[in-house]
Amino acid sequence: MLADKSLVRSSQADGKTALHWAAHHNDAATVKLLLAAGADAKATNHFGVPPLALACVNGDEAIVTALLGAGADANTTLRGGESVLHTAARTGRPGPVRALLARSAKVDAADRKGQTPLMWAAAEGHAEVVELLLKSGADKLTRVKSGLTPLHFAAREGRIAAVRALLKAGVAVDHPVETDKGGGRMASNGTSALLLAVENAHYELAVELLKAGANPNDQRSGFTPLHTLTWVRKPNRGDGDDGQPPPDGSGSVTWNQFVRALVKHGADVNVRLARGAGGRGKLSTIGATPFLFAAKTADLPLMKLLVELGADPMLPNKNGATPLMAAAGLGCHAPTEEAGTEPECLEAVAYLLKLGADVNTVDDNGETTMHGAAYKSLPKVVEFLAAKGAKISIWNTKNKAGWTPLLIAQGFRPGNFKPIAETSAAIEKVMRANGVVPPPSPPPPVGGQNYDAKKKYEP
Repeated sequence: MLADKSLVRSSQADGKTALHWAAHHNDAATVKLLLAAGADAKATNHFGVPPLALACVNGDEAIVTALLGAGADANTTLRGGESVLHTAARTGRPGPVRALLARSAKVDAADRKGQTPLMWAAAEGHAEVVELLLKSGADKLTRVKSGLTPLHFAAREGRIAAVRALLKAGVAVDHPVETDKGGGRMASNGTSALLLAVENAHYELAVELLKAGANPNDQRSGFTPLHTLTWVRKPNRGDGDDGQPPPDGSGSVTWNQFVRALVKHGADVNVRLARGAGGRGKLSTIGATPFLFAAKTADLPLMKLLVELGADPMLPNKNGATPLMAAAGLGCHAPTEEAGTEPECLEAVAYLLKLGADVNTVDDNGETTMHGAAYKSLPKVVEFLAAKGAKISIWNTKNKAGWTPLLIAQGFRPGNFKPIAETSAAIEKVMRANGVVPPPSPPPPVGGQNYDAKKKYEP
């Protein structure tokens, strides 16, 4: 059959040749036999895939070298923009990469998303290939549309060895994400490798970055690593039965070991955010501490660790909202979906009261702990706050939006406009116990319409 040149170069209905199959099965001996018999090293199937691309998937240096020697193009690109060097870099074996570079493969070839072979190698954690590409002149600071560079790809995936290789090559450890291009889900400008490592629960890598000089108080993205840890440990529960699980992470360092390492490397446990979001019914992040964030998710283990490390559990945000208000539910827009179950919130509230938090604090928006319990629909917290001294003369008042805790429970709130009967009943029960007759319920809000504090509602 090899003697028949037409058979050697023939293809199946989809364009695959015998050489494709030999490369696919990583059969070096057959590849060489076919090439010697005149097989076309540049032949592509109907999807534009040549044998060289299949060889790079397997990472066999002998086959890649043989195909290149027989005329295969080292800059062959698939229809999706993936060059054979991309493929070899992702596979991670240095031999094929070296063979392609020796045949003038473009070291900074970009796929249709702008990603380079260095980014692919970094994301897969192939440190030896990363070093090889860097030595061949790969641009270590190339950015994709989202603003990520090879260091960020490696950090996001928890690739410690690849991160070390990039830092050794001179990439700054706090090198930030920077982009002016919108579209898609992207990290915020200013996000560092440390923050990406924390967001994905790669705590061992995060400690490595701290040792390399990463700023533990960096908030260029809007949040510090300590603030970020709060939603990594306890993400919102979502609307599914299983909720939204935390990231799998990697490494041998636990979250609490990482927190201690952060503080050891200079993290300020009372650092307050310089900027952020606020607004009607929201818990403003401006001036918020990591402890306040931990209280909002009712993360008692983290709260206790932060206090042990020197956190002030009473520090409010810029609007005067306290961690106790946050633990009680202030700022919640989606009851049952946000982090912190009612039992967890009860424990967090009890802990803060034990530390001396004032149950009757009113923030600049006119909101109290009882407003918080109404926002998050926590009837047991309503009763607990009342039992712990929450004064009806203080909390049974309208906030700046014109909402009392009872009105919030009745659906006058941002986000979720559905009345919550259990919470309304709990608030009414406390009102009656204090000699206050609950007012008639106003008409429910329609289509996202907020309660108008100036309008009179007749029963």
